[in-house]
Amino acid sequence: MGEFFKAELKDRFLKYALDKGDYFETQVLYNEFLRPNYSLDFVEKLVKEIIDYDPELLDIISGNGIKIFMLSATDFTTDFLAEGGFTNLYVQEEEKWDVFLEHLSNTRKLSAQEKAELGETEKSNYSRERTLLFGLILAVAISFLFTLYSLIKNIVDSDRYMTRDEFEIEIEKLRTEYQTESNKIMNELNTLKDKMPDSLK
Repeated sequence: MGEFFKAELKDRFLKYALDKGDYFETQVLYNEFLRPNYSLDFVEKLVKEIIDYDPELLDIISGNGIKIFMLSATDFTTDFLAEGGFTNLYVQEEEKWDVFLEHLSNTRKLSAQEKAELGETEKSNYSRERTLLFGLILAVAISFLFTLYSLIKNIVDSDRYMTRDEFEIEIEKLRTEYQTESNKIMNELNTLKDKMPDSLK
């Protein structure tokens, strides 16, 4: 059930209470307005909402283990309904929301001049982006060409391939150099070890 319909029902309850002029049970409201589509609990809920909004709108009597057993209109009920009741409150609330949402959206129409200026700005942005894109593509292409040139140059300009014997000789030289350096480092370590005090050995 929509909020507007609930607001209308509350106003009808209050008007009925005014017309009745005396105390009556909530069951009467149920029979009069909501039977058989809704429950008595729903009627009690709406009456409670009326009282929660303003306890002066209805005079309530508890009984038979029920908090809201009987009710009646008060002097405030007439004034409240004359001001528009819950329906008017709902409409005012909706209008506030409409104004608020309108301020949020701020969707005013653009003038022809503003549209033209916006179009020019978009064109210049598009042109700038297109220029940047072409520049980027050109830079990538040049980089690719330099890489390709470098690879081809290395292949074409290589002196000659090393034979197996030459390769083994080079490896043997490297092994000898490594062994010499390794022996040299070991000798230095042994010398340092000999110089160390016995307590640190």
